Amino acid sequence: MREYLKFYIDGQWVDPVTAKTAEVINPATEAVSGTISLGSAADVDKAVAAARRAFETWGETSVKDRLEILQAIQAEYAKRSDELGDAVVEEMGAPVGLGRGFHVGLGAGHLQTAIDVLKEFPFEQQKGASLIRYEPIGVCGLITPWNWPMNQTCVKIFPALAAGCTMILKPPQLAPYSAQILAEIIHDAGTPAGVFNMVQGQGSV
Repeated sequence: MREYLKFYIDGQWVDPVTAKTAEVINPATEAVSGTISLGSAADVDKAVAAARRAFETWGETSVKDRLEILQAIQAEYAKRSDELGDAVVEEMGAPVGLGRGFHVGLGAGHLQTAIDVLKEFPFEQQKGASLIRYEPIGVCGLITPWNWPMNQTCVKIFPALAAGCTMILKPPQLAPYSAQILAEIIHDAGTPAGVFNMVQGQGSV
C-alpha cells in the first residue's frame, strides 16, 4: 500500500494545511492501492508563493545551468524508470509492459526533446532593426489527466523548466503515484527550491 501524505513545496516535503485524505483505487483490480492527501487553496497559495520567489532567480539562469539540471533529472529518471513504470501500473491499471515501456518511455522522450531544443533554441533573434527576445512567462500551473499520467506530466514540466519558468503541478487524483516519484527525482537532481512544486488534490483545487 502506498501512502503519500506530504506535498512538495519550496524544496521540502511538507504537511498539508488541512489534513484530508483519499484512497486511490487500482482500476485493474478494483482494490485500494494507497492513500494521498488532498490539498486546498491554502496549499496552492503556499506553492504559488514559493514559485514566484524562485522565478526571480530561475528565470535569469543561463541555458548552461538549465541544461545541467535537466541532464541531472535525466540521470535520476533513468535510475528509477522501473519504479515509475510500476507506479503507472498501479495508478491506472496499465499492463506492466505498457507502463514501464510506453508510458515511462514517452516521458523520457519528452525530457530528451526539452534538452535538445534548449541546446539550440535562439532566445534572441535579430530581424531587421528589431531584436526579438524570448523570455520565460513566469509561474505555470500544470494540471494533468489520469489516462496518460507520465506523458502529460513530462510534456508540461520539462519544456517549462527549459524555458526558465517555475511551476506548480497538480497531478490527477485518480492516478497520483508516478508524479510523486517524479517529484522525488526532480528534487534529487538538485533543482533549486521553489522551481518545481507539487500539490495533490481534487481537480477543483
